[in-house]
Amino acid sequence: MAITMIGLDTAKSVFQVHGVDSAGKVQLKRKLRRDELLPFFEKQEKCIVVIEACGAGHHWARVLTGLGHDVKLIAPEAVRPFVKKGKKNDPADAAALCEAARRPGIKFVPIKTTEQQAVLALHSVRSLLVKQETMLANAMRGLATEFGITVPKGMSKLEDLITLVDTDMSIPKSARQAVGELPSHCGVVAARIAKLEVQIVDHARHDETARRLATVPGIGPITASLISASVGDNIGAFKSARHFAAWLGLVPRQHSTGGKTRLGRITKAGNKEIRKLLVLGATSMVYRAAQWNSAAGIWVRGILERRPVRLATVALANKMARIAWALMTRKEIYRAKGRVVAAAEAVA
Repeated sequence: MAITMIGLDTAKSVFQVHGVDSAGKVQLKRKLRRDELLPFFEKQEKCIVVIEACGAGHHWARVLTGLGHDVKLIAPEAVRPFVKKGKKNDPADAAALCEAARRPGIKFVPIKTTEQQAVLALHSVRSLLVKQETMLANAMRGLATEFGITVPKGMSKLEDLITLVDTDMSIPKSARQAVGELPSHCGVVAARIAKLEVQIVDHARHDETARRLATVPGIGPITASLISASVGDNIGAFKSARHFAAWLGLVPRQHSTGGKTRLGRITKAGNKEIRKLLVLGATSMVYRAAQWNSAAGIWVRGILERRPVRLATVALANKMARIAWALMTRKEIYRAKGRVVAAAEAVA
């Protein structure tokens, strides 16, 4: 019988092909080198090609789609249960792709365009540089602390720290020299971060979805740009706002049995970077909750009266994710509720 589905396990130089027919019977098992992959699919009759959504998965999905094949991307966590226990190898991975794709409830990952991946590359490099900047700042503070010098929190206080270290003659010259090597490097990293942020903000200003998201309190241009590039027009893949928040890992983990519901910490599944930025934005809004005169502000203040600050922050991040889903789905901007009522009550 003809091959109707191919599971393609990708790698740097070696690719494993696993083909099955409409009944699920194996018709092909083959290992291909990188230069053999395209000629093979050019000769292969049009079929469904299943690839794991990691590494260069989006690249190969675009290439094979151009050859006329119907390419499906599957998240790695959805494929893992179908890999035979104790047989983790390339042929087993390719077979697991076909097995997972044939399940009726499987969800596929939308194929990203080159433009989306270009914007995501800016975010990835910025995230890496921010980590490096934090590491350098912590290194300077740690070295200075060993000689009894400390300054308040904040990147702006590092200049004061370096000045104190340079002027303290009780510190050996070699130690002062070692600490002095870090500020210039930290400055270069900060300049590169600022340069990337200019490009990210420019994308947020010109992207229609990002402009909508930026109207939500707590979502700035960087967060809006990242959500738009990661999800964009594929927001329809999430049936509800709850599904979108769950995809971001902002819902509690369940440990329920026997009709008893037990909720734990958030799952932290899905896109880590979006979740982190939403939590950071929610943190800033929680600290100014007293001046947040809207229905959402009243809701946050009510949670703060009953729950710890961190729990209120994550709850607000969940709410922001749901609002983002609604704006992207309905193609609207955020309109705060409760401001007119609150103003009328203040006048009364």
